[in-house]
Amino acid sequence: MSEEIELGYTADYHVHLRQGKMMEVVTKSVTPGGVSIAYIMPNLSPPITDIDRVVEYKASLEAISPKTTFLMSFYLCKELTPELVEKAAKMGAIQGIKCYPAGVTTNSTDGVDPNDFSAFYPIFKVMEDNDLVLNLHGEKPSVSKKHGESHESSEDIHVLNAEPKFLPALFKLHSDFPNLRIVLEHCTTKEAIEAMHKLNSDLKAGEQPKVVASITAHHLYLTIDDWAGNPINFCKPVAKLPEDKRALIGAALSGKPYFIFGSDSAPHELSKKSLHIGVCAGVYTQPYAISYVAEVFHQYGQIGKLKNFVSTFGNAFYSIDESKLKSKDKCVIVKKEFKVPEVLIDNNITIAPFLPGSTLQWSVEWTSS
Repeated sequence: MSEEIELGYTADYHVHLRQGKMMEVVTKSVTPGGVSIAYIMPNLSPPITDIDRVVEYKASLEAISPKTTFLMSFYLCKELTPELVEKAAKMGAIQGIKCYPAGVTTNSTDGVDPNDFSAFYPIFKVMEDNDLVLNLHGEKPSVSKKHGESHESSEDIHVLNAEPKFLPALFKLHSDFPNLRIVLEHCTTKEAIEAMHKLNSDLKAGEQPKVVASITAHHLYLTIDDWAGNPINFCKPVAKLPEDKRALIGAALSGKPYFIFGSDSAPHELSKKSLHIGVCAGVYTQPYAISYVAEVFHQYGQIGKLKNFVSTFGNAFYSIDESKLKSKDKCVIVKKEFKVPEVLIDNNITIAPFLPGSTLQWSVEWTSS
């Protein structure tokens, strides 16, 4: 086995870089983490819904990490119009739009009702016509019950079945907009993996899929036992059962072009992960993103397939080529152990990285063309 593997233009197609002081801290971790291309989430406060704001945000990120190619997105909500989306697309200000079901994760209160997307069909048509990507947080909101209240639901949606309950909406969207590029983000269940195989069952060799799934680094490691009682591993969507983790690993290793890498790296100050009520959901993997994934591929003897998962397949789906890159430097992983710090402290912000204190086998380096 080679001790050094060139991965090309690595890409993370689901990144949270926050705003303010947190943005200044975590944006610096993109390049050391092994990522050349980063697709940025719009769930700031307030969410990104206009052209001036998305242009300003991208400029702020580029000032911190000038070698990173940042791809930007709008936040799907009632404030968006087909005219605005088309203008942003023509300008190249955005590459896609993120859909958050209301209340499912961090800063998603302005999200949509996933039971009926029809109000957004004019926007989806503009997206289809302009080759934008629809990024779906694929969960239905959980049914909550306040103490002392009686509440009956025919669906009984909770954190473990919220993703499977969403999948019929994915099939309907693809049926209604067959040429719209869709990403089912951060898959966590065996059912989601099976759905992706079904949606791509007619895909021919060399043909680009219209619907793909992104898989995070942390979901390749975690099951429900790893986050129950451990707020550092608590994220949305939550990690599920061992059979789900096996399905995710199998998908990442499969060499199928409809499984791509999206870390969903989501930093929170340690104090907000240490609350006795209202623990923030999110796992911070960005500083070691590619190393985390390489560890899994190495463990299963499939390190040679890593480039497809973290580079080739995602870049092909998002139509990214060298002409669109800020830097032509390529990511190389080297067989060199390092230890993940217990905490990361910068600018008076303390963050716990994923797998604190653990030893990883593969380090990131960069090579110039």
